[in-house]
Amino acid sequence: MVALWHKKKDEPDREESQTRDEEGSSRNYHEPQYREPDERTRLLPRDNNAYLRPDDPAVSPYNLWSVRALRALSSLFLVISFIWWAFLLVSIFVSPPMMHTRGSGFFSFAYTSLTVGYLIIALLFFSVPSKPMTICGAILSVFLLVDMCIILGVAHIRVEEGWVGIASVVWATFISIYAIGQNRYVAWGKKEEEERLTGREETRRPLREWLAVLIATIIMVVLAIVSILFTATLIIRIQDSSLAAPGKKYYVNGNHYQVHLNCVGNPGRKTEDGDRIPTVLLEGDHGPVEHTLQPFIDDAYRNGSIERYCYWDRPGYAWSDNAPSPYSAGMAADSLSEALALAGEEGPWVLVSAGVGGIHSRIFASRHLLEIDGIMLIDTLHEDYLDSLGSPGRGFILWIRGVLSPLGLDRLAGAIFKGRTREDRVIGRSAYQTAKVIRAKLQENLVAKTMTASEIQTARHVQMPDTPLTVISSGVEVRKSEKWRKAQEELTKATKNLKNWDIVRGAPHEVWRSAEGRSIVEKRLKQMVKGKGKK
Repeated sequence: MVALWHKKKDEPDREESQTRDEEGSSRNYHEPQYREPDERTRLLPRDNNAYLRPDDPAVSPYNLWSVRALRALSSLFLVISFIWWAFLLVSIFVSPPMMHTRGSGFFSFAYTSLTVGYLIIALLFFSVPSKPMTICGAILSVFLLVDMCIILGVAHIRVEEGWVGIASVVWATFISIYAIGQNRYVAWGKKEEEERLTGREETRRPLREWLAVLIATIIMVVLAIVSILFTATLIIRIQDSSLAAPGKKYYVNGNHYQVHLNCVGNPGRKTEDGDRIPTVLLEGDHGPVEHTLQPFIDDAYRNGSIERYCYWDRPGYAWSDNAPSPYSAGMAADSLSEALALAGEEGPWVLVSAGVGGIHSRIFASRHLLEIDGIMLIDTLHEDYLDSLGSPGRGFILWIRGVLSPLGLDRLAGAIFKGRTREDRVIGRSAYQTAKVIRAKLQENLVAKTMTASEIQTARHVQMPDTPLTVISSGVEVRKSEKWRKAQEELTKATKNLKNWDIVRGAPHEVWRSAEGRSIVEKRLKQMVKGKGKK
């Protein structure tokens, strides 16, 4: 009985233990065994009901391989654009073969800079697409498309920009359209991943994303405004290109660019002794000669003081194209010689120059020794001032002005608020604002202390000693600077046949602007032209 009792007493314990063993065996059978993760392990859970938080790093458009491929493509475009940008930067200072443009080159550089900046913004804010970026990108694309049509459709601008400018604006337009598609596609990918991983599209943004959207929008608005300014400047250039040039334009330097030359008066006239009457050849200062020296000389021609005169525009000024870099005063003298030969002009010449034009005239005279009947220097620059002309600070300022010139802020303001006309911008008081003139001055700056200095030193030793010389100096400049006075005195020794040295009291740098200066310059010019001729 005892044994039987104990057996019945222990039986529930055995049954409970057996039940636990069976439950454990069943649990071990249904639960998967732990396995180390490998390449087949899923990164995201299978259970679609286990949604992630919206701020979880796993919720990203980068989960899509197409989005990652799109980012890689944008990076490739950025590399290509940066390489092209570097080539254009170098070409401003030294023109590589086949990359010279007859315009300033600053427009193609500006379009490429815009493209590089746009791609950088698109990559920095790649995962934060927004509607304002799309809207600003659309505005940018429209105006770049208009610019492309203008450059391709207007012959004068198309020739100035060349294939380099055309390629730059076409590439910029393509990238702007591509960036809109990229922004929309990434937005779609982000929406898809949010719906898949969080269960709904997230309409709220964290503060970090709002700041990113704000910064991107501000930058895109700036880029859109820049594109609008580019278009307005191109419209100004269309208007300026319609101004007809007197005289003709001649291809020089192996047909790389054209220079403008105009001669007024009857050629081939002779004196009673049978000597050919010399032609006055003008060389202006930093501005277009049509705005400075030529109007005065034209009055002297109409007054009968001279029989004939010729003037030209150095490369980059007025109607002349820009020359390849580097470009020195000696190269300019060679271009003038070639243009005169193509025009059938043989001289003899009386050289009249002002400001920096004196450097050019003296080099030209040293290369045409037997054709020069006289030299008149009107408050011209001495070679001692080439150091200031070629200073790095001046060159940097000119480069900055050139880079900003496609915006056309000064020209647009002048046209809208000051009534500046195309004559003012091409040959007038606003010509210094144009990109072509800025490029010409930058070229002058880059070689002033090297190539040009060497050429003028050679010209000093080669000059014919018996060539008649007249020096007319500004009384204001002479009184202002003792160094300038000594430089003017040094110029009287350019040849050994000094006829006159006049210091015109109260006259500015452009001596002919004063009544007394005008009278003296015309008097000395008449004496020089009438006093000597060559058979």
